[in-house]
Amino acid sequence: MSGFGDEVPSGPATRLKEFGESIAESTVERVGRGVSRIQEERPLPYDVLESNDAYLIVFDAPGVRRQDVQVRFLDSEVKVRIDRFRDFHEGFEMRFPGRGLALDGSAPIPQDVAVDPGDATATVTDDGTLEVHLPKRHTDE
Repeated sequence: MSGFGDEVPSGPATRLKEFGESIAESTVERVGRGVSRIQEERPLPYDVLESNDAYLIVFDAPGVRRQDVQVRFLDSEVKVRIDRFRDFHEGFEMRFPGRGLALDGSAPIPQDVAVDPGDATATVTDDGTLEVHLPKRHTDE
């Protein structure tokens, strides 16, 4: 009788259980993709801070690396495009792809203030934000 206990039953109950697990996995993956799309459609949250010499625009940008970021100044707005990538984790399989990978945002700057976008800097911080420092242009009076 040795070896008989190692067989896995393949009756209707087992097939039904496998079918249910397959549906659950598919549903979780679809929900995750939906969450990801919603995140990609929402603009990135931001704060605009102002000093005498510059604006500081802080975007939420969790999981972003410097090479993932594009920053432009166009029509009195700081525009940000982030293309994130998912790291491969050896021995793990994606079950819930819930993080958006292509994220956009823009922050308006008052049009009555002259700025110098050529001297702007962008920094990805360790706490998951993107800080754009936009100097004001000083006019000699």
